[in-house]
Amino acid sequence: MFSLSRVVTPVIRNARTKFTLPELTYNYKALEPIISAEIMEIHHTKHHQAYITNYNAAEEKLRAAVEKGDASAIIALQGALRFNGGGHINHSIFWKNLTPDSTKPTAELNSAVESSFGSFDKMRQELSAISVGVQGSGWGWLGYDKTSGKIKAVACANQDPLQATTGLIPLLGIDVWEHAYYLQYRNVRADYVKSIFDVINWDDVSERLANAKK
Repeated sequence: MFSLSRVVTPVIRNARTKFTLPELTYNYKALEPIISAEIMEIHHTKHHQAYITNYNAAEEKLRAAVEKGDASAIIALQGALRFNGGGHINHSIFWKNLTPDSTKPTAELNSAVESSFGSFDKMRQELSAISVGVQGSGWGWLGYDKTSGKIKAVACANQDPLQATTGLIPLLGIDVWEHAYYLQYRNVRADYVKSIFDVINWDDVSERLANAKK
């Protein structure tokens, strides 16, 4: 039988779960001037909601296909499940990775970054270059490698979820789909990536690292 867990493992709880749009812990204007209220509202209520709606619809079709034993239909649904499930996973992390408040990395995160990249500035430079360099649409990520104990900077195409794609545990994601920045930064992705570091929630990134090490 097809294993749904291979597609969107981090958020699957049971076959009848319906995903809903997570509430933000800040209002849409809170990240201005780095990210405008208009972008935040559209990104959250339109784009993220669309991934959830489409994932739930695909999951319904999957359950019907499994009940019928329709292998062709099950296989055909994998792309929609991965894309829309990944969109939900990625954005759920992204909103928590952002904050209007000033935060600093913990000593543990600083130490891990220095061990992995040489310095915090070098990490920022590498993650920025990877994010700006994504061809088309996708994400730049910091992920924790449990095998090596290192933090790595990588890119994922489209809405591919980091852990399911690379095995790395997500710590920080930068959405470089045009819908995340175009209304404000136009085609200058590099300016958006540079600016977004001013609203990163390092408390959240630090907590994710601590949990990843358990």
